[in-house]
Amino acid sequence: MRNRRALTIGVALIALGALGACGNDDDGRETGTATAADSSNSNSNSNSNNAAGNGAGGGSEGGQAAADDLPQAADMASVEYYLNKYTACLDLTPGEEYSPSGPDGTAWGEEEAADPSWGITQRAVCLDGHDRPIALLTVPDMKTFQTAALKDGHAAFLVGRDFAVVPVGDDTIRELEPSGLAFLTCDPDFAVPSGHETRPGAVEGCVLTDYVPSD
Repeated sequence: MRNRRALTIGVALIALGALGACGNDDDGRETGTATAADSSNSNSNSNSNNAAGNGAGGGSEGGQAAADDLPQAADMASVEYYLNKYTACLDLTPGEEYSPSGPDGTAWGEEEAADPSWGITQRAVCLDGHDRPIALLTVPDMKTFQTAALKDGHAAFLVGRDFAVVPVGDDTIRELEPSGLAFLTCDPDFAVPSGHETRPGAVEGCVLTDYVPSD
């Protein structure tokens, strides 16, 4: 898989409009509720709304409801701002202007963003605190996006309601775990350990979960 086939080879995988109340962590980054769709409220209600289980699955009817509690993005600048609450997202560059450098310089989605079947309206790249890329994708139609991910077979992402991010560095992914983003995968072989929440994606065969696998 390329770039951990989006959250899975660097765990390569996807922030968000109005932002909720924030505090500061020890590193000076803001922490707090995840914006327009308040992820802290949604997480507290997830046990009653989400189906626990293993493997990718689910259907489109429940998929929209499953995504309603996720953070929502107004534009690319909002995605960048939101990520910076939890991890470094520096030097935001439009995807077509980004030039990879170093062994971890490749950012996911150059070909996919140019393919209408993915439904990606904007792609940009920022750098984490170790100069590794994070691909930022605006995705207004998540069903279209997940349909393409399902065809890909092993793609995986961190997603909000209408955007996706694909970090290369595993430490960056860990820093994003409390962000309210969900891990999206359409890999039929993906299994979620007990104790983690799982809910259907927007299309049958895709799943959203709070479990993010390590490298």
